[in-house]
Amino acid sequence: MTMDTKAIETHIRGILEAIGEDPDREGLRETPQRVARMYEEIFAGISYSNHEIAEMFGKTFESPSPGQSQTAVVMKDISVFSYCEHHMALMYDMNVNVAYVPRGRVIGLSKIARICDMASKRLQLQERLGQDIAEILMEAVGTPDVGVVITGSHSCMTARGIRNVSSRTTTKTFCGAFQTDRSLQELL
Repeated sequence: MTMDTKAIETHIRGILEAIGEDPDREGLRETPQRVARMYEEIFAGISYSNHEIAEMFGKTFESPSPGQSQTAVVMKDISVFSYCEHHMALMYDMNVNVAYVPRGRVIGLSKIARICDMASKRLQLQERLGQDIAEILMEAVGTPDVGVVITGSHSCMTARGIRNVSSRTTTKTFCGAFQTDRSLQELL
C-alpha cells in the first residue's frame, strides 16, 4: 500500500485553515509537504502485515545449544514511539522489553529492535503493539514462548485532557510458557 502524500498535503492545508492559520504564511508554506514526508516515515508500518514484518526481519541462526537447556533471550529498553489511534496523539518515551525461549533458532538482536520499531509505526494501542510484537517474534523465531512488556507515556493523557504529566502505562503480553512461568515473566 502506498501512502497518498498529495491527499495528506491537501488535508493538512485544510486543517491549518480550519484552526485559523494562514497556510500561505512563510513558516507554514511547506508544512503540508513536511507533514506528508513525516507521515510516510512514522506510519511506514501500516504498509506491512505482521507476517510481512516477520519475513523482513526473520533472519535466524541455529541456537548455540539447541535442546540442552531452556535459555531465554532477553532484550530490554528498546526505545520506540507510536501514535494513539484514538487521538493520533504521540505515545512517547516508550520502552519495550522482549524475551523468548529459542526452539533451535535465535534471531539477531538488531532484528528484535527492528521488529519493535516497525510494529510501532502504525496507528496503535499500546496493548495491540505488545501483541503485534509478540506475534511477529513468534513467527520470525519459530517459538510460542514470547513475552513483551511495554511502558510508555501517552500525550493524550499528559498534554491534553487530564494533563497528568507523570502518568505511565505498562502493558504485558505473555504467550506460551510466559503465561504460566513466573520465572520467565520476572525476566522482563
